[in-house]
Amino acid sequence: MSKKNLSILDISLTSGGAEKVISLLLKELVNDYHVTLVLFYNEIHFDIPKEVNTVIFNQKGPNQPFYLKFFHSIGFLFRYNRLLKEQKISYAVSFLAFPNLINGIAALFNPKTKMFVSERGFPSDNTSSKLSLSISKMFYPLLYNRCYKLFSNSVYINQDLKDNFNIKIPMEVIYNPIELPKQIVDPKKYQDFNGPLKIINVGTLNTRKNQSLIINAIAGKENDYDLSILGHGPLIEELRDLSKQNNVEKSVHLEGKVKNVNDYLVKSDCFVLSSNTEGFPNALLEAVAAGLPSISTNCLSGPLELLHDNGDAEIPKSEFFKAKYGILINNNDVEGLSKALHYLKENPSELERYSKLSLDRAKAYELKSIYAKFNQFITS
Repeated sequence: MSKKNLSILDISLTSGGAEKVISLLLKELVNDYHVTLVLFYNEIHFDIPKEVNTVIFNQKGPNQPFYLKFFHSIGFLFRYNRLLKEQKISYAVSFLAFPNLINGIAALFNPKTKMFVSERGFPSDNTSSKLSLSISKMFYPLLYNRCYKLFSNSVYINQDLKDNFNIKIPMEVIYNPIELPKQIVDPKKYQDFNGPLKIINVGTLNTRKNQSLIINAIAGKENDYDLSILGHGPLIEELRDLSKQNNVEKSVHLEGKVKNVNDYLVKSDCFVLSSNTEGFPNALLEAVAAGLPSISTNCLSGPLELLHDNGDAEIPKSEFFKAKYGILINNNDVEGLSKALHYLKENPSELERYSKLSLDRAKAYELKSIYAKFNQFITS
């Protein structure tokens, strides 16, 4: 049986979560399809399999003035539409809002192509202004609904799209895949634990990721905790100043952007996701796969699904909740996080237990398993 032609559309292949998912799916897609990766701009962080036909519409990076991006988008639409026809694409998959809208427009001119859109963030919290939210509520239903099906990485994203954006096409949840790392934490190491607790966080240094929550939670406890934050962003100086104000500057290490994230994870004792909002947090998933005990805010969306099978979780203010596979706290709850960290530090047996549970939990997100669900979604 001959392979069908499939395309993946995105803005670029930077180091973001959606791009990581694309890079992993490509490894499996090439076994079943003739794959074309279409990028609007030439910024590539992840490796692309040699079997993939990569088409880049603009050889510059995406950081360009708004007016140029506006004119580019018109050209992108025409070139993308022509590519779909010339390459006789059977399945066209897009990731993130702007490519999804382009896919929705292209669906008008390509009735023989099955168009799929993928929403990767919580839509109602994933807009930069009221104007942006209003525009989304206008164009999402107008263009997303012209596509064949939609998939996201959270049940809460799909519910939000249905309730607040009037999306009516079939929707499914396909969680982010992961390649299980060769180097993992040995849960037995916690049997000899005597502190300080080595905490790690991975993410862009911005308001949404809220790393200040962790620094405030360990304030004045320099000898009890050692915090490493991997990532770069606009709040780096603010976080440095906050560390000094809280007298923990010697215990807070802003490592910047690194490629070998897993090397840092396996040298740590505990992962903390401090975000106010997520789509489905790859950083938390990678920490779980490395075997780290994890604490996460119960933000929308992802942590409850990953750490508690989406079960009920009542979390009193200033307290924490022992979930099936990790610990959950309320958003921006400094005291709740402080208590959760103290609990793990004083109970090495819990560190060992959650480490074992993390390794077991990660198996559900292994690449081949998630890809099988994705392929079934495409072809059904």
